[in-house]
Amino acid sequence: EEIISDLPKWVLRKLKLSIPFLRYLNFCFCVLFVVPGPIPAKSVKGTPFEDKIFLNWKEPVDPNGIITQYEVSYSSIRSFDPAVPVAGPPQTVSKLWNSTHHVFSHLHPGTTYQFFIRASTVKGFGPATTFNVTTNISAPTLPDYEGVDASLNETATTITVLLRPAQAKGAPISAYQIVVEELHPHRTKRETGAMECYQVPVTYQTAVSGGSPYYFAAELPPGNLPEPAPFTVGDNRTYQGFWNPPLAPRKGYNIYFQAMSSVEKVSINPYLSPGWSQRHASTSFLIHLAAATEEPEVIPDPAKQTDRVVKIAGISAGILVFILLLLVVILIVKKSATAESSRLLDVPRYLCEGTESPYQTGQLHPAIRVADLLQHINLMKTSDSYGFKEEYESFFEGQSASWDVAKKDQNRTKNRYGNIIAYDHSRVILQPVEDDPSSDYINANYIDVSGLYTGIFLTGPVHETVYDFWRMIWQEQSACVVMVTNLVEVGRVKCYKYWPDDTEVYGDFKVTCVEMEPLAEYVVRTFTLGRRGYNEIREVKQFHFTGWPDHGVPYNATGLLSFIRRVKLSNPPSAGPIVVHCSAGAGRTGCYIVIDIMLDMAEREGVVDIYNCVKALRSRRINMVQTEEQYIFIHDAILEACLCGETAIPVCEFKAAYFDMIRIDSQTNSSHLKDEFQTLNSVTPRLQAEDCSIACLPRNHDKNRFMDMLPPDRCLPFLITIDGESSNYINAALMDSYRQPAAFIVTQHPLPNTVKDFWRLVYDYGCTSLVMLNEVDLAQGCPQYWPEEGMLRYGPIQVECMSCSMDCDVVNRIFRICNLTRPQEGYLMVQQFQYLGWASHRDVPASKRSFLKLILQVEKWQEECEEGEGRTIIHCLNGGGRSGMFCAIGIVVEMVKRQNVVDVFHAVKTLRNSKPNMVETPEQYRFCYDVVLEYLESS
Repeated sequence: EEIISDLPKWVLRKLKLSIPFLRYLNFCFCVLFVVPGPIPAKSVKGTPFEDKIFLNWKEPVDPNGIITQYEVSYSSIRSFDPAVPVAGPPQTVSKLWNSTHHVFSHLHPGTTYQFFIRASTVKGFGPATTFNVTTNISAPTLPDYEGVDASLNETATTITVLLRPAQAKGAPISAYQIVVEELHPHRTKRETGAMECYQVPVTYQTAVSGGSPYYFAAELPPGNLPEPAPFTVGDNRTYQGFWNPPLAPRKGYNIYFQAMSSVEKVSINPYLSPGWSQRHASTSFLIHLAAATEEPEVIPDPAKQTDRVVKIAGISAGILVFILLLLVVILIVKKSATAESSRLLDVPRYLCEGTESPYQTGQLHPAIRVADLLQHINLMKTSDSYGFKEEYESFFEGQSASWDVAKKDQNRTKNRYGNIIAYDHSRVILQPVEDDPSSDYINANYIDVSGLYTGIFLTGPVHETVYDFWRMIWQEQSACVVMVTNLVEVGRVKCYKYWPDDTEVYGDFKVTCVEMEPLAEYVVRTFTLGRRGYNEIREVKQFHFTGWPDHGVPYNATGLLSFIRRVKLSNPPSAGPIVVHCSAGAGRTGCYIVIDIMLDMAEREGVVDIYNCVKALRSRRINMVQTEEQYIFIHDAILEACLCGETAIPVCEFKAAYFDMIRIDSQTNSSHLKDEFQTLNSVTPRLQAEDCSIACLPRNHDKNRFMDMLPPDRCLPFLITIDGESSNYINAALMDSYRQPAAFIVTQHPLPNTVKDFWRLVYDYGCTSLVMLNEVDLAQGCPQYWPEEGMLRYGPIQVECMSCSMDCDVVNRIFRICNLTRPQEGYLMVQQFQYLGWASHRDVPASKRSFLKLILQVEKWQEECEEGEGRTIIHCLNGGGRSGMFCAIGIVVEMVKRQNVVDVFHAVKTLRNSKPNMVETPEQYRFCYDVVLEYLESS
């Protein structure tokens, strides 16, 4: 008998046994499993947030076998907030052998949690490693002063306001502070509501000597405010070392009330500079915008009072005479303007001199005031006697002028359609090519609206007229071409491709494409145009709108209105007429031109004259605006433009314009930003039950988290991969990014019964990014839908976790997925971005900078994957407000890069056209502006 000792556990050993007179015997054995050793304490790392902790660790140094699972128990052991219970039972989370990290959610701010982590083999659990992590404290919550009059009394030198106690979150209130800011004409008022605090305490004396715009008037211990109480700003007393000096008479002041929680000596406040070391969080609220309205009382001298009365009487008489003269001038100007308007509303103003019109004057259809347009459209849509149908049918249909030149035999091949050709009186006459008198014809007509609008509309070029097209561009010195058709639609050729992808020679013209800018709804191409025998090189831009169906209309006018504005800004003042074409050069072309003309008229005259404009265009070319649907669309588009106004802001003006937008109007107690959000709500289309018929099918009910937040049928991404009896429906919506149609897929967090559908969606639509903006929460039906490590199968889709890392408050996971029903298609690499910086109780993320960093991270990954063609899935609890913010900011950041403009309104409006709950609250809307400002200031 022989004992072999000190052998390592779970290591395969070979033993060779020699027995006399017998051959050698070989044995293989290993020491049996035992429980594993402890997890290395140095490998355990915890990243705290306000209400969650990200914990990761490494495998034990002595696994003593194969690790089968990990167990993490945790409980709160102390808190800075006395209201938080710390004696509750521990909670336990089990993790698979290949998962060495976890996000613990729904924790209390400012609370220390103790974690016990241990590993297990088949023999059981080994010893636990203990680790403590304290969550960040959260800023106190101040009661909303919105709609509450915080001002109690005002004198010449004081303002008395109502202070209301704050609610602590994670740490008790340590102090209340009253901050006073004197208003100046050039300084922006800030909106009422929660905002970033004044972090650096500045006394009045320091503010005066150092030029600070604000000073601390008082600091109050929390015990001084157990319930709402008045406080007089300017009472000439000192509070905790801060003097509260009398206010200056007839001055305007912002008064800010802020609450602070402060503990320990570790900084967590994102607004503090790195040199600070106090751990605190604070909230500020603008509670009063006012002027000390009273003047010091002065007793007047009787003699001076009499003289003053005489002076006032004289001044009043002078003012009265001035007002009378002004009224006379206004009446004269108004009469002149009325005559001019009458002239403009007369239909022959659109016609060439000497041309007879088949129409009567527009007296039966007078211009409509912009202020009355909404009422007019609603009346025309609902009227049983005379509505849009009857009005459209009153237009003259068919040929109204001669077209003898177009009908010549040698010109027949130059017409795409035999019944839509150029009238003789308004046709574009080309300079004939030598020895070819018929070469002066092209199927195009001039538009000349009394100097208000000049342009050319034509049919989409055919192969035989490409050279003629470029001859016309050169002859007319046009710099912009507007194309509102696709080359092929529903299998039919609508327009010949008359431009090159690189360089092409058309007769004696050389055309080179120097730039192409593809966007979600249109493409901008820039060409250089040269001609043999000429030293001149010209630039021509083509604006190709791709979202307009033939004979139909776009679902909404938002994209087209933005397109029209872009064309206007791009056309040089010295250039020739803008050239507009679709396929026939009648329906879509007519819509575009009428909208363009009417937008100018609305801005210049405050009226629109759509009916007579269409009549006038039909006198220039046959059947302009071809359908009643197009005619109604023109009205809706102009109404949207008038209601929304111009919302694009040049980058160079954005900062000043934004501060002006958030300035509070003392009379309305509102701001332009709030008014803009209300306008956005008023123009957001409301989905009806028939719009969401597929989501409402009984078989799909259990796939919807909320039945009042359903995707419309026209935006659904139908699932392609078959999974047994499951339908092809998922609660998701396709949405455009700035550059790519249907680049975003916005959806709810997968329900337990839709996780398989979620991965089918990822694979079927080539999604390379997953952005997660909510938390895993089984109580709300939000399961973890991915494998932490290793491989799991979700229906027909196999998902393998390749890596996991953390960057600030974003957990990055890379998955490799494949479709087991179509393995020949290979793998798709997907990165998930789990954002931890947005607590469930907050409307907006805690940090603008970190949210911007998330957006830029996703953008960078998308550019690296699938040549930038992969889609991005964004999900939150309901697929609404949070997801909408991500998409909107991403669109505006791209807009800034490409066009040097900021248009948050347009970005959100575009998203809401697909799903009305995108960006749900005024706070979320303002946060979009704040992040864009952060981007501009950091770039």
